[in-house]
Amino acid sequence: MKYYSHLEDYIKDFYTRIGITTPNLLDFREIAEKLGIKVFFWSDSSQALFAKEKPFIFLNESLTKQQQWQEFGHELSHVLLHTGDQFFMSPLFREYQENKANNFMYQVCMPTFMLDELNLFDCTPSTVMQLQTLFNVEYEFSLKRLSQYINNRIMLNWNTVFSKTVR
Repeated sequence: MKYYSHLEDYIKDFYTRIGITTPNLLDFREIAEKLGIKVFFWSDSSQALFAKEKPFIFLNESLTKQQQWQEFGHELSHVLLHTGDQFFMSPLFREYQENKANNFMYQVCMPTFMLDELNLFDCTPSTVMQLQTLFNVEYEFSLKRLSQYINNRIMLNWNTVFSKTVR
């Protein structure tokens, strides 16, 4: 039996609803189009905003394709989950939103339900590089997400074993 966090469930349901079920379908242009989000490239830092209640994501044009995908994941969190203008927020609440968006970014760029299909057991450089290519992310991003994934699975297994022995 697989256990997912609320965010993992949300992302699986979100992707399934828009027909994205495998890593090769993860394309920010396609995702944006399906959600009615306009994506623009510019020379400033990436950001999301609403104008007349329509969502826009601006990505820095000088970033690599991998960085743009990762930034899109971060900004998508703001579009889907957050409200308000960060300029007018308290610094702590802005920091909270940014931390949530960073966590979302890792999950949306390399979804748990897709990682589950790969039967991953290690963080060797070759595994990290394979995932880097498969999910179109940077090496360090792939390493961090793979480490999160494996650590979470180890804890889930440990908790399952532990709860059976305590009874």
